[in-house]
Amino acid sequence: MRLLLSFAVALSLAFGSPLSAADRPNVIVMMTDDQRHDFMSCAGHPFIQTPNTDRIAKEGYRYTNMFVTNALCAPSRATLLTGQYSHANGVRDNLGSKLNPNAPWLPDELRRLGYEVAFCGKSHVPGHFREKTWDYYFGFQGQGNYLKPVIAESGPDGKIGPDKPYEGWIDDVVTDKAIEWMKRKREKPFVLFLFFKSPHRAWQPAPRNKDLYADAAVKKPALWDDPGQGKPRAFLQAANMIGQYPDVKDFDGMIRDYCRCITGVDDNVGKVLKALDDGKIADETALMYTSDNGFFLGEWQRFDKRFMHEPSIRVPLLLKLPKALKGYRPVGTKLDPMVLNVDIAPTVLELAGGTPPKTMHGRSVIPFALTPPAGPLPPHMTPRDAWYYEYYEFPDVSHNVNRHRGVRTTKWKYIHYYDPPFKFREEYELYDLEKDPEERVNLANRPAMQATVKELKGKLEQLRKELGAADGK
Repeated sequence: MRLLLSFAVALSLAFGSPLSAADRPNVIVMMTDDQRHDFMSCAGHPFIQTPNTDRIAKEGYRYTNMFVTNALCAPSRATLLTGQYSHANGVRDNLGSKLNPNAPWLPDELRRLGYEVAFCGKSHVPGHFREKTWDYYFGFQGQGNYLKPVIAESGPDGKIGPDKPYEGWIDDVVTDKAIEWMKRKREKPFVLFLFFKSPHRAWQPAPRNKDLYADAAVKKPALWDDPGQGKPRAFLQAANMIGQYPDVKDFDGMIRDYCRCITGVDDNVGKVLKALDDGKIADETALMYTSDNGFFLGEWQRFDKRFMHEPSIRVPLLLKLPKALKGYRPVGTKLDPMVLNVDIAPTVLELAGGTPPKTMHGRSVIPFALTPPAGPLPPHMTPRDAWYYEYYEFPDVSHNVNRHRGVRTTKWKYIHYYDPPFKFREEYELYDLEKDPEERVNLANRPAMQATVKELKGKLEQLRKELGAADGK
């Protein structure tokens, strides 16, 4: 068994210096689909039960202000694996935009560091990541089928075979294959990207969970009856209203099935944890759990994601570090700095003893788990004060969400719908998140707020320039 991480290794994790191959931990990155930040029992949900996911939070850290930089499936997955915003990695939408061949690629960086790397599950990116090099691949095209999924697997030679059907519920099938690969004998540490389908609509729970939460009291959100007065036409005209599609006509049933699908994921998280325990490698394995985007679940009587509002952009982030790390906050601590999905690739590289390429836009989240020193925080522990959001998928035949970009600070959110359709004017939203965390009152057009608008617009353009997004739409 490889040596457990020592205090010296803990320091190298904190400051990014290389680790020896013997000391590098395994890493498992799990991603759900459309899971908002507050649908876990450890996040205070009133009835959903996620004991296995909760265990990661209990034995590690829960980041309470984790956001995605483009709240859409394919772009978010590409961002996780490149550490770059959509405008740079090329995957801007779900409409076929392709990965930039010059974008940094986290799996290749890990292989150079001496890791075996596997991908299991959903990619949704054109090509399904099949043109990339993997030590093991077990993935499906498009959204995949909840039941009897059609999946392709790589063989001993690394070549990916044909898509073929499997019996069972998709996330069970994918997880079982991932665990089979984890259990193989190997001389190198491994990184596993386990990307679930759940809880993407149209929701179809595992048969074992089909009656779960049948007696749970489903409450409509506080914003259910809010008419969105003062919100721009770009928001109000989107085709994302509860009742517009067959699978969102029954709100109570929709919420129960959404929760049942998340519980199915939690079942599989439990299988992963058990495999680590049984293999006696839990203490030398780091775990990350997140989602590709959030989801409206009745706010303004809407569903789906895409917009820059909190239900859409906030996702879970749980991080469990290997044992024997010193100088860190107690496990189970909630951490509140603003962190982003561009931060996941640099975090994995830090765990692996590497340094992120300069073209990555994120930063490791590990230093936020360190015990703060007395006095001013050093740069690597200083939280960001603002971050940039971008959304490109328009026109889109399904939900009709205009292109927009924005900036979020700990206090303010400013959104600019910059590319309106014919006869629409450019539109804006501004929210004081300290006084109005539910984003009820749009302040963008109020005369008294124009100094704040000017300041945030300047910050937005500064971030765009820094990120290389200012040269085009």
